[in-house]
Amino acid sequence: MLHALEVLALRIYMAIFKVVTALMPFKWPRMFEGTGSSLDLVRHMAEAGHRNVLIVTDAVLVKLGVLDKMKAELETQGVKYVVYDGVEPNPTVEQIEAGYRMLMENGCQAILAVGGGSPIDAAKMIGARAKNNKPVLKLTGLLRVHKGMIPLFAVPTTAGTGAEVTIAAVVSDTVNKRKVAAMDIRLLPTAAALDGSLMTGLPAHITSATGMDALTHAVEAFVSRNATRKTDEKALEATQLIMKHLETAVADGGNLEARQKMARASHLAGIAFTQAGVGYVHGIAHKFGALYHTPHGLANAIVMPHVLDYSLPNCADRLAILARACGIGDKGADDIHLARAFVARIRAMNEKFGIPTQLAALKAADIPAVAKSAIAEARFTYAVPRYMNQRVAESVIKNLLPTQ
Repeated sequence: MLHALEVLALRIYMAIFKVVTALMPFKWPRMFEGTGSSLDLVRHMAEAGHRNVLIVTDAVLVKLGVLDKMKAELETQGVKYVVYDGVEPNPTVEQIEAGYRMLMENGCQAILAVGGGSPIDAAKMIGARAKNNKPVLKLTGLLRVHKGMIPLFAVPTTAGTGAEVTIAAVVSDTVNKRKVAAMDIRLLPTAAALDGSLMTGLPAHITSATGMDALTHAVEAFVSRNATRKTDEKALEATQLIMKHLETAVADGGNLEARQKMARASHLAGIAFTQAGVGYVHGIAHKFGALYHTPHGLANAIVMPHVLDYSLPNCADRLAILARACGIGDKGADDIHLARAFVARIRAMNEKFGIPTQLAALKAADIPAVAKSAIAEARFTYAVPRYMNQRVAESVIKNLLPTQ
């Protein structure tokens, strides 16, 4: 393990970070919820005076017609728009620059982001690029979006990332084969809509992966040493909603109640981890995304049980609270047994959803670099319950190697 003095220093640093975070003036977006709330959001944009809008999305959603009603409402409201649908999973610097050029060429005054975490993250960076006039990578890091971004309105179409309430935007740097994040409270959207009706057509494998992504956010926020009473409330409710409704949403994609509840769960988990942070699951998953283009939700789902196994000795009491709240394990069991039961439930959910226990693309030769990246990402950013050194991180990641 890390030297005791180093761990102590990190704990002190993260305690100070917790205080600073609590003092930050978070300006949460105005929220619209329920069937048709995406159209309410469009009307809100028009009432706010935005008459020329860039829609940031992906080509699949355009092809499926997910945006059709919103575009019709924009036209009804007399709002001009252009569509940038060049965003792909794990958006790159090049994709963000292309969206930025379209925004500038058309004189757009605001952005409507429609999609999962990738389009919303790309929209944040396009908006920040427009306001700050700096290259994308110069905006990554902590509190470097000094001038904020142009007004952004978000409509998530997956229940996973919670990007509509996060202060982060993740960018893929294809030149250096890494994923980097911009983290700034000025990256919060102006308003957003949780419209479960837009999610009913999602395939089961995307529903399960994004749902497990939301669960990762809730769990890592809850076991974080920077958790607060308020983040605990959000993370706990999100975990309960996911445990109750995700299997239904996967099995019956047209179940509107389950879709809306999952949208709510993703939203709550997003608020929780925005303030409490995440942990090594994300650190490892981000490197998998950069190296192998593994979808982020899927990577989180695969990695989460392995990291929780390692972390459990230092957060059994916290995992036990989640287990009790979700009715997992024997009521009279002690914290250790309930914590193990909670991790076992996560594994059982992955198995039911067809999510593998290992990452097929993982190469043994890449493990040291993955471990180094995850440690560096977490060290001064995440208040993890149990720290890893290089040797330990490599041993955890080796469990993800595909069996021969």
